[in-house]
Amino acid sequence: MRFTSVLFDLDGTLLNTIPDLTDGVNGMRMALGLPPLRQDIVSTYVGKGSEVLVRRALQDNLRPEEPIEPQLLAQGMELFYQYYHTVNGDKTVIYEGVLEGLKAFREQGVKMAVVTNKPEEFTEPLLVSTGLASFFEHAVSGDTCERKKPDPLPLHYACKLLDTRPQDTLMIGDSQNDVQAARAADMAVVAVPYGYNEGQGVQNLGADAIVSSIDEAALWAMQQ
Repeated sequence: MRFTSVLFDLDGTLLNTIPDLTDGVNGMRMALGLPPLRQDIVSTYVGKGSEVLVRRALQDNLRPEEPIEPQLLAQGMELFYQYYHTVNGDKTVIYEGVLEGLKAFREQGVKMAVVTNKPEEFTEPLLVSTGLASFFEHAVSGDTCERKKPDPLPLHYACKLLDTRPQDTLMIGDSQNDVQAARAADMAVVAVPYGYNEGQGVQNLGADAIVSSIDEAALWAMQQ
């Protein structure tokens, strides 16, 4: 294997967190007198961090650039964090093939880190509660750096923490954010098709490969 390190997205790549995110979003909406949203709708709003999720959920609109009252956004953020803290991890499940894939990468001696747009206060407890924390040397969250994915900064920061070079690193994710960030960071990237790419398929993202699972990603990486 030519890779010395592997970076993983979290939501939609390693973990199915949509049920908990939906509960957090709907707790916020109902507290504001708004009707709950379906889980499949919320899944299309995930991927660009909590503020974008809250903006989209408040407006029930995929476009986060739509104007919103600052006071409403602030109230929505406070309520979402409050409700999501109470449900984070409750209904989250590890995707099939994740544990096998992480073990395979570990056996190859590669360094591993999570790079997610989820805030740190939710990332760390989730990794611990799902039993995944021991696989990773570091977790770079959405508020660790000044900018989130698709900016390459969090990926470069993860490489710095792992003491590895971007060109020797593989990024594994489920969305346009992951592929764009990896390309800008000069990394190879593979995509899984089961995640939350804002309701779109991953076939046209320009990843080096599309793999059905993390264990398949490990097999692909070993052949490079």
